[in-house]
Amino acid sequence: MTALSIRTDDPIFALHEGGKLAVAATSPIETPEDLSKAYTPGVAEVSRAIAADPTLARRYTWVSHTVAVVTDGTAVLGLGDIGPAAAMPVMEGKAVLFKQFGGVDAVPICLDTTDPDEIVATVARLAPSFGGINLEDISAPRCFDIERRLDERLDIPVFHDDQHGTAVVVLAALRNAVRLLGRDLASQRIVISGAGAAGVAVSRMLAAAGATDQVVCDSRGVLHASRGGLTPVKADLAQHTNPRGVTGTIADALRGADVLIGVSGGHIDEAAVAGMAADPIVFALANPTPEVHPDVAHRYAAIVATGRSDFPNQINNVLAFPGIFRGALDASASRITEPMKLAAAEAIAAVAADDLRADRIVPSALDPRVAPAVATAVAAAH
Repeated sequence: MTALSIRTDDPIFALHEGGKLAVAATSPIETPEDLSKAYTPGVAEVSRAIAADPTLARRYTWVSHTVAVVTDGTAVLGLGDIGPAAAMPVMEGKAVLFKQFGGVDAVPICLDTTDPDEIVATVARLAPSFGGINLEDISAPRCFDIERRLDERLDIPVFHDDQHGTAVVVLAALRNAVRLLGRDLASQRIVISGAGAAGVAVSRMLAAAGATDQVVCDSRGVLHASRGGLTPVKADLAQHTNPRGVTGTIADALRGADVLIGVSGGHIDEAAVAGMAADPIVFALANPTPEVHPDVAHRYAAIVATGRSDFPNQINNVLAFPGIFRGALDASASRITEPMKLAAAEAIAAVAADDLRADRIVPSALDPRVAPAVATAVAAAH
């Protein structure tokens, strides 16, 4: 990779200099007595108690409010496979968001391996130090297997945010969009552009919420049961979507469709959007370059959302993951279940419901009401 010239007065680099995280003590040590309680000999009493009853670790260590943010650097933002060192600023940023919005302490862990077996084994060995595992920016289809294996192996929540965080916020936004337009989710013809981590999770979550007509497309066109060369994940998706047997390209899929959800990073021609049903809903979520530019989408769509902060209706995972983990940790959950994710989506949608309009179908990412509402809903759904 070509070396970049860095301006020392660039405010972005200035913000990141020295990193964005630090460790702070919650128990000040100012006297010999403080020292003897926080460390030896006093700490031995706590260690003995936990050895006798491991559940006490939640009460007497940080695991009840701390998660690991784990990546291998293979699918970072829209940058792709940039490796663990270059992924660290993103993981630090994720940890900052956990703390800022959910009161959850998070530790970024960038692994110097892309081997799924090594990732699973390493995270499993680290797991006793944490109350949850947030997998981040791990490429598909490896991410599906890694999450499944860790979820089966560990007794703490495991959550791949690129999949489920995106799906939760998309569902919240779509619920409000159809509500605003006086429509019903089950009756909508939905096209998902992208069959990677986010696309698969979005499709599954929409199905769990009652969507009955979904067509999923990858870079080669529509997924359907008779199409050859599909990965196991895509083959499973094809079996559970596309009830009308659509074939062909994304343009074929969009003909007469009510909803487009773009999570692919590709480009969709204006003519394809023009072929949708009247007043469609367009979520073009690739960031920084949406599949359909919002100005183009607005020529046809009643409601438009993107993944960007400089357009209305930003579908931002920060609306989901801090509250989801806060609620799961508060409930001492060992899994983040489908009902918990559906409850999170409903909570996000409800926060925006008091001022619902075409350019506000989800709350602002900075709305302080969101994470507490999500946490309460997730804990109740546990």
